[in-house]
Amino acid sequence: MKRPVIFFFLFTSLCNAQMMDSFDKGKIEGWFLLTGDGNAAITLEPKNGYATMTVDGSKDKYNCYWTCIKRDVTSFLDLAKLKDPNYQLRVEARVRLHNAPRRLNFMVNTNRTTDFHIDLMEYDIADTTGWHVISMTTKKFDARPGDSVYVQLCATDFGLEKDSLDIDYYRADIVHVKEAGEDQGEPIRYHPPIPKTEYFSHHLPVAQDGMINPDFPEVNFNDWHGIEKGKKVRTITVAGNAWGILKWDFSSFKNAKVAEAGLLELVTQSVQLGGDYIKAFGQDFGIEFPRIRVIEVLAGDADWDQASVTYNSLTGGSPYSKVFNAQMIYDFDAQHEPGGRNFITIPRPVMERLINGETKGLLIRPLGALVASFYASENQAGKYAAKLHFNLAR
Repeated sequence: MKRPVIFFFLFTSLCNAQMMDSFDKGKIEGWFLLTGDGNAAITLEPKNGYATMTVDGSKDKYNCYWTCIKRDVTSFLDLAKLKDPNYQLRVEARVRLHNAPRRLNFMVNTNRTTDFHIDLMEYDIADTTGWHVISMTTKKFDARPGDSVYVQLCATDFGLEKDSLDIDYYRADIVHVKEAGEDQGEPIRYHPPIPKTEYFSHHLPVAQDGMINPDFPEVNFNDWHGIEKGKKVRTITVAGNAWGILKWDFSSFKNAKVAEAGLLELVTQSVQLGGDYIKAFGQDFGIEFPRIRVIEVLAGDADWDQASVTYNSLTGGSPYSKVFNAQMIYDFDAQHEPGGRNFITIPRPVMERLINGETKGLLIRPLGALVASFYASENQAGKYAAKLHFNLAR
């Protein structure tokens, strides 16, 4: 049951909304459902004063899909206001997750939009215990009278099982930016620019780096290696069901708060890849392959040692989705040349979960058919070891 005090504060902030759907009419009106890339399904059902969006990835193969609810809000908006740069479109929703952490995203567009990433922002929701208000205000929304304006709430790559989230309300409005206040939640820019490592104050090398393989769940792969100039070189390799696992010693950062997104750095030893995915899957889906996924390790044995860890010892027999976040942090294209440095954005909430121990480490695994090896920490006294670069809040 929702608390009356919450209704009081919501009423004062929402009563002037130009488009406001409280999902309290017993049926869903005005929204349509979209899926793309993979083979996920989506439903939107009315509940007791809210709507439940269910994403079913059980028939998907690669966990590389998107699902959205979308609505035409043109009739609710005075688009002429957008001629004044002080006015922008704001969307807002109150959501609750059934599995966490997960990211949702807002997207807004028009019938003329060609770059669908300009007005897109992600939000990391870390718990399932409460409702969270998230909002996004556009910066230079390209809409004018005569256009059709659409708003969306999307869930991408949620996993290969069924997952749900609840939506208490969705609001869209043209707001005066200086009067509307800051957006709620923590907006995460989609594919932000990569800063130089010198920008960061802390450069922490990995404490343990190992490999696991669910096809050989009792085997330790700490001796995995390649050959360079006739000598063995220890590597962390991702290929098929060979996956890398990484963890750091954050004991000197106890209770620290992270200021912003950090970077994971991996140094390439070798990469082999190929395949005409676009011919097989089409342009939009095919360009997703082959890449490498970086994933949070949420459970399992946090004290694993690279000299003895196996898939079974790490997971303790728990299903994949109970140990690893079913939704990746980022997919990245590996640098092909030996010695190439790969930099992957680690959003601020994930960095903070790593430092405070809620996230136990990172898993790296392939998306598509490729073999990519990165230097392990044993080489050149750790010179090429995986590193995390980050700044702490002052």
